[in-house]
Amino acid sequence: MKIQKNALIKMHYTVTTKSGDTIASSIGTEPIVFIFGLGMLIPGLEKQLDGKEVGFKALLNVTAENAYGTRNEEAMHTLPKSGFRAENGEELIVGMEVELQSENGPILAFVSEIKEKDVVLDLNHPLAGYDLIFDVEVLEVRKATKEELNQK
Repeated sequence: MKIQKNALIKMHYTVTTKSGDTIASSIGTEPIVFIFGLGMLIPGLEKQLDGKEVGFKALLNVTAENAYGTRNEEAMHTLPKSGFRAENGEELIVGMEVELQSENGPILAFVSEIKEKDVVLDLNHPLAGYDLIFDVEVLEVRKATKEELNQK
């Protein structure tokens, strides 16, 4: 069976940046399992897997635009440091993930800079702006059951 919408896929993967930094890998653990065509994968990877079959192995290049997007400088926000309360005595540090409350629910941000009275937050996805390389091996392709489709 070829990879197509509503197919259940089981595959091993390793994703790296172009500079060679490993982001994530299923090697040495359980393979990833997902239903194809439901937006469970980044668009650039999903497009390159479409129509492939069990046994497909390749290095797939996915541009930032087709992965987590390009960096958006408008997603940088400066807020007063006084608005951040330390939980468990934890101090704010650069790179720390913080959760903000918005009208639409919680938003994750990363502390980009700490000034005397303000904190600069980055609301971009941590992989925004990165071209990614996926080393994939498709292990199983089958039609997803009704129960699996209802679990999405």
